[in-house]
Amino acid sequence: MSNVIEVNDSTFEAEVLRSPVPVLVDFFGEHCGPCRMLKPVLVGLAESMGDSVKIVTVDVAVNERLVNDHRISAVPSLIVFKEGKELHRMVGLKDMKYLKEALEA
Repeated sequence: MSNVIEVNDSTFEAEVLRSPVPVLVDFFGEHCGPCRMLKPVLVGLAESMGDSVKIVTVDVAVNERLVNDHRISAVPSLIVFKEGKELHRMVGLKDMKYLKEALEA
């Protein structure tokens, strides 16, 4: 069973950019209501899609370099990476069906 894992400046490249499977990155803020509402959706997504994808989170408060590198201006921001490249970007609360489709594109 796969889990949602938190990544940071030092683990982002290995976990996301070098991942052999598509990765959904959730840039979140602790005090963001929609971010908290998204958490169970991400956990459910990780459980339903298993090892075919990876779901990771990035705390914007402590990962300023990643926020700047990926031009994050609002939370939650969700980016799908495939083979190290940004494939899809979404801002705001999304449902599981929408996220699943973005990952499978």
